Parts: sequence; C-alpha cells; structure tokens
Amino acid sequence: MGSLSIWHWLIILVIVAFLFGGRGKLSGIMGDAAKGIKAFKEGLKDEEVAEEEPPVAAKPLPKARTTTTRAKSKAKA
Repeated sequence: MGSLSIWHWLIILVIVAFLFGGRGKLSGIMGDAAKGIKAFKEGLKDEEVAEEEPPVAAKPLPKARTTTTRAKSKAKA
C-alpha cells in the first residue's frame, strides 16, 4: 500500500525522460532555467563582494538656516 507499483515507476520514468532527456524543447527550457539560476547566484556573490568594500566617506551637509533658527537669532539680538 505504501510502495509504488511497477506502473507508477514506469510513468515516473517516462515523465523524467521527457523533461530532462533528449534534445526536445522542454529539455532546452530546463537548461535555460538552470543557466538563469546559476547567473542569479553569481550576481548575488558579486553583491556580497561589493558590500565588503568600505564605503566612501560622504561630505557633511552644510547647516541650513531655517525659520526657527532665524527666529532664535533675532530673539537673542
């Protein structure tokens, strides 16, 4: 009851052969998908290398005079 019969195994074998075997369109699609996954993983590795590089020091922004700053300076004067 828990095991697969010979017919189940034959059907599984035919499906696997159809998906991955021969030079059919479906095997080409599977190969393209594998290449895409590989390229994606390489892209992630490139991002990790870029993150390890020290960031460039940013220049501090000049202090902007706001209306509250002007009001405080007028109140002091």
